[in-house]
Amino acid sequence: MSAEKPWQDVIQHSDLEEKWVTRAHLGTRLIAIYDTPSGVYASLALCNHGGADLCDGYFDGHVIECPLHQGAFDVRDGKPVAAPATRNMRVLETRIQDGMVQVRI
Repeated sequence: MSAEKPWQDVIQHSDLEEKWVTRAHLGTRLIAIYDTPSGVYASLALCNHGGADLCDGYFDGHVIECPLHQGAFDVRDGKPVAAPATRNMRVLETRIQDGMVQVRI
């Protein structure tokens, strides 16, 4: 049985752009934090299709659109919702603890 990965602080919840995507760093990793109507979600920020920064994409509700080829993903589960995206993006387990957005990688 493997040990559970620890929660890591990423950004103050109050620093998120309301109802938008916010760029954050965790060490050398670029993380996209999404403020949605149903809570805060996070993913690795680089699109798995073309490598573009999803933080520069268009965000609406629960869907992030890649700025490079307009492929889109549901930020809640990472599933592609528009071509040319065909593979799930990597979403991160996320929570708010003591005013901090935390993730597990």
